[in-house]
Amino acid sequence: MTSIFSKIIAGELPGRFVWQDDQVVAFLTIAPLRAGHTLVVPRQEIDKWTDLPPELLTRVMTVAQTIGRAVERAFDAPRAGLAIAGLEVPHCHVHVSPMWEMADLDFAHMAPENDAAKLDDAARRLRSALRELGEPAHVPRVD
Repeated sequence: MTSIFSKIIAGELPGRFVWQDDQVVAFLTIAPLRAGHTLVVPRQEIDKWTDLPPELLTRVMTVAQTIGRAVERAFDAPRAGLAIAGLEVPHCHVHVSPMWEMADLDFAHMAPENDAAKLDDAARRLRSALRELGEPAHVPRVD
């Protein structure tokens, strides 16, 4: 069965994309730990990160690092946290989120964000930070 992430990538479901290339996309989660919590997802539907071909894993992590730098810049965070959990959706994805303390990566604190304006603002801030970091070619022009 097609994953929810594949449906978002294909445009069948909405997503607030901040990065798109031929191998990887990044979009905001609708249940963030903190504003700016982003998912970095390979286009290829592979369940576990341990099953990714090495070149694709390298690409996912390179994009995650770039998103992390943008998260720190956009949200004035001292750190960008990174986690690979993978139990909630059977499609590999890396969580990148602003961090001030260890509790900022506690998935028990994930909560649906029902305010579309807050999600839109977080996506706008991340896209702007990515452009400032020299990545305009991969940033969707939606704002």
